[in-house]
Amino acid sequence: MSYTIEVYRGKQRAERNPGIYALYVLFYPQLVAGPIERPQNVHWQFRRQMDFDWDNLWTGLWWMVWGMFKKVVIADRLALVTDSIFAHPETENATSLAIAALLYSIQIYCDFSGYSDIALGTARTMGFRLMVNFRSPYFAKSIPEFWQRWHISLSTWFRDYVYIPMGGNRRGNFRTCINLLIVFLLSGLWHGADWKFVIWGLIHGILLILSRIAGAGMHDFGRWPGWLRIALTFTMVTLAWIFFRAHSVSDAVLILRAFATPSPWSPPALPISGGEMAFCVLLIVFLFFKEYQFPDYVPARKSFWPSLGVATLLCYLWGVFGSNQFIYFQF
Repeated sequence: MSYTIEVYRGKQRAERNPGIYALYVLFYPQLVAGPIERPQNVHWQFRRQMDFDWDNLWTGLWWMVWGMFKKVVIADRLALVTDSIFAHPETENATSLAIAALLYSIQIYCDFSGYSDIALGTARTMGFRLMVNFRSPYFAKSIPEFWQRWHISLSTWFRDYVYIPMGGNRRGNFRTCINLLIVFLLSGLWHGADWKFVIWGLIHGILLILSRIAGAGMHDFGRWPGWLRIALTFTMVTLAWIFFRAHSVSDAVLILRAFATPSPWSPPALPISGGEMAFCVLLIVFLFFKEYQFPDYVPARKSFWPSLGVATLLCYLWGVFGSNQFIYFQF
């Protein structure tokens, strides 16, 4: 669709070489779950002479291993908790449900961004550069900033091909709010023809509308400390993810009702041991530390191969291997 639209608008020359066009449509690293590439970014790369480059190989391999680490070590380990609790939320207490909701936020990020890292890395080893799809979204200080960091290729796709053609923010505040609502309702439907996805999109649309109505004060949550704004944004995103993950709207409502109903605190009944849960927490802390301090880290040349070997070994030793496919393969 993006190719057809860009050619129609005159922003991309029609590709006369069927091989180049087929390569654009079928480019396997990002074929299944993105990033959703524009023709302007990749067509010229398919036409240039590719020479072997050690830097491309090292960077690509490291991204692939880091993406695999996020998927099999972090995301699939957290799935042991989230899958069990979300399967029967009516039997769980509020504490267990809250832990499952928090862990699912991390799980879906590591699962999807892990795939994107593998896709970018695979392409990079061959000399191709795809767009970055995630930029530490859970460090966002507002919902608008979250969507500038999360699934960037999809959010910009809806911006350029739906939001702006409908008028964007050029026709007054009321029309802008309607446009935002339509875009996020469509985003929900893009994930699946299910009311839970529609509600998930509606929640984010409403949050963005509230942000716009309130102006800069809402956008930045006033003058609150940065860590508090991050925590508030993460909480709102996590609550919305409940509709995304729950098996049905009724299950999601049941979970939210459990959070809102006052009750004596009870210890969580988790499907994993305390030691395993502590290991999950350590992995999450390591993830956030790495993404905050070293977001673009690649080992130096002298230490690259030992570092890659150690990282690969950790994936093998700590990974949870089974039938867990990437979450976004279903959309």
